[in-house]
Amino acid sequence: MSVSALATRGLVKRFGQKVAVAGLDLEVPAGSLFGLVGPNGAGKTTTLSMVTGLLRPDAGQVLVGGIDVWADPAAAKARMGVLPDGMRMFDRLSGRELLRYVGLLRRIPPEVLDARCAELLTVLDLASAADTLVVDYSAGMAKKIGLACALVHAPRLLLLDEPFESVDPVSGEVIRGILRDFVAGGGTVVLSSHVMELVEQLCDHVGVVAAGRVLATGPLDEVRAGRPLQARFLDLLGAPTGREGGLSWLRSSSGSS
Repeated sequence: MSVSALATRGLVKRFGQKVAVAGLDLEVPAGSLFGLVGPNGAGKTTTLSMVTGLLRPDAGQVLVGGIDVWADPAAAKARMGVLPDGMRMFDRLSGRELLRYVGLLRRIPPEVLDARCAELLTVLDLASAADTLVVDYSAGMAKKIGLACALVHAPRLLLLDEPFESVDPVSGEVIRGILRDFVAGGGTVVLSSHVMELVEQLCDHVGVVAAGRVLATGPLDEVRAGRPLQARFLDLLGAPTGREGGLSWLRSSSGSS
């Protein structure tokens, strides 16, 4: 039986009286592009923080390629590339310096690292800004250098929290291409988003979460059940799909000038 790229078993996280993640079970097949979707506050970021070892769960288990993240964190994290949402970077370094620093932390030999840095900066269209301080990068450029840092050690599993937030359409298409190539080469991607159209276009597997629980998970076509993912998502959440009164003053054609 093949080992999943990522599996969570009964994952639980509480913050005081609030239960952010409530017994969450996920199975991410190796070689998949997996979309973790849900409304704001669904527990997506908390889940990814526990998966990546940034936040200790109150209960449950996380397995990366069969390795328990909390029993053997060094081995599990060596297999992962991570791009958290709103990640703080050493932004007084240039893009090239930051990427090289991360590579050295990952113990990549310097001669290998220099070639990888040059290639990543070129592919992500950051070569012209390689010697610019990251603090002076736009939001989209910062997202791309963060992705480069996640890729530089050639992980087998990429975990991306809102990777397309603040990214312009051209850069977004570059990132999509990189993720597709990564999966085609045998890697696995897990990305969180609340934009259903993006996940539907990019992902082949999906997990729908709300209130810290999994509502549906599996291959994209199986989860959406012949409907657009947005419509299926709203059904699963029991959310209203039509306009139901209110804000009548916005529809008035006789408002005062």
